[in-house]
Amino acid sequence: MTLTFNRESYAALLAKYQPKVITTETENERAIADAQELEHRPNRTHEEDALLELIVTLIEKFESEQYPIPESTPLSILLHLMEANHLKQEDLVNVIGSRGVISEIINGKRGISKAQAKALAEFFRVDVGLFID
Repeated sequence: MTLTFNRESYAALLAKYQPKVITTETENERAIADAQELEHRPNRTHEEDALLELIVTLIEKFESEQYPIPESTPLSILLHLMEANHLKQEDLVNVIGSRGVISEIINGKRGISKAQAKALAEFFRVDVGLFID
């Protein structure tokens, strides 16, 4: 059995939902509602699947432009892990060195060495690659 794509049915769906490039939060919320409606529809047709994929693509484009995720750096990861574990700079003295070294790393004046990255990875039980540029 070959499944076919019905252009007339898809055109009717396009006319009903009228998808377009999303430029406002209101349009984004409407697109999300449309996507949820289609996603929860039992026995979706191929045309509905195609429309759902289109709407999700438009939502992803809008959200990636409006809410970009900044690139993580070894320092941002360290700061996040310190905050998540309620740690202060002095809590890392025995892990990566003196207070002065820790202060320089935290203030971005010094990078994290490979040895320090390994020690931090062991301490936080994470992959060492998180602390290496």
